[in-house]
Amino acid sequence: MVANGYEHKSIVDVNTTLYDEVTASRSANDEEKPKFFVGQQVKLLKDIVNDGTYPFCSIGTVMMPAGSIGYIRKVGEFLQVIRVYEVHFLGIESALVEIVGCREHELFAMQEYEDEVEKEMQFLKKHREKFKKINKGE
Repeated sequence: MVANGYEHKSIVDVNTTLYDEVTASRSANDEEKPKFFVGQQVKLLKDIVNDGTYPFCSIGTVMMPAGSIGYIRKVGEFLQVIRVYEVHFLGIESALVEIVGCREHELFAMQEYEDEVEKEMQFLKKHREKFKKINKGE
């Protein structure tokens, strides 16, 4: 196919791997499933510095110091392949902000991981079994 005087094969290297939401794989630093859950207490392992995404201070400014303790507020994704945890740090006077996006390798769990979905499924299963016994007259 020729477009604007160029043949497609002459401008696209066939050995280049293209990434999109279908073919992209998870970042090498992330677990397959989330490592932390919403509400879990975590400790920051290294300083979080402004990489240019926060417009109210210069690039390289420490946003949150290492050792700060916070709580996972939300789990999201950047570019659909990099897991980012929204962490709320409370009472850190030296910090410019309270909420920071962190990667898994930047955090340490202060509480054990609790699979909330599995916990809820176990509760529902017990409830249904109890309900079936009541309906059967046991």
